[in-house]
Amino acid sequence: MIKKITYALLFISAAQMQGQGAADSNWRKTGNISFLVNQSSFSNWIAGGENTAAGNLGINYNFNYSKENTTWDNKIVFAYGLNNIKGNGTRKTDDRFEFNSLYGKKASGNWSYSAFVNFKTQFTNGYDYKTTPETKTSAFFAPGYLSSGIGVLWKKHDNFKINVSPLTSKITMVSDEFSGYYGTDLGENTRYEFGFNASLNYKNTVMENITMEHVLNAYTNYIENPTNIDLDYQLNIVMQINKYLSTNLNLHTIVDDNASSKVQFKEVFGLGVNYIF
Repeated sequence: MIKKITYALLFISAAQMQGQGAADSNWRKTGNISFLVNQSSFSNWIAGGENTAAGNLGINYNFNYSKENTTWDNKIVFAYGLNNIKGNGTRKTDDRFEFNSLYGKKASGNWSYSAFVNFKTQFTNGYDYKTTPETKTSAFFAPGYLSSGIGVLWKKHDNFKINVSPLTSKITMVSDEFSGYYGTDLGENTRYEFGFNASLNYKNTVMENITMEHVLNAYTNYIENPTNIDLDYQLNIVMQINKYLSTNLNLHTIVDDNASSKVQFKEVFGLGVNYIF
């Protein structure tokens, strides 16, 4: 089942990209590749310190379609980061792949009837380095999340939209190794949920050369513990220095009882080399 879903998503993405290859003014395509670097080095430094080097690669690609009463917004996000601390070796600091597709058919004003598909996973193994020996906590497609739903969309423009889907299906997928984790039952590789999903995307220019983007997703499961709300919030701030250099800050917070009983938080900050296309 996992392989079939993977092939389907790759086929959909390839078909969409092939379709936009033709000259079509109805498509708006934007992308950004960034590489954040962080490094420190010490030699005979009495105050102490360890040599470190870190790098984070991020790719964001948007291909949006608009014609008459129809909109179709697509976004691909890829992020991967590594750091090396003397004595600890190389460890992963970021690992994410996400594909989001949102279709809207205008109803009235800024409102549209909508349907969405969202898929997210990671590429490589994750570990808890606080344990001895280190404990493997995740892997490719472990977990993988596939959500889809119908509802209504309020969209002022590409950088400000709210989608509400009261009829949403969510499938959590894991490998045999992680059966019984991430909300799945022991011996099972998938968990099915049916619930309510709401998402917000807002990006604005705070001042010249500084942009701020908020990405918020909230989900509750009708079938089990509907009062537990899963939250996924990202804040992205880009302070552009020139055409190719910027200072980037990414804050990412996740609340998901099936993945962890604690609030997950990640922060990435550094000097970035950007290429906009």
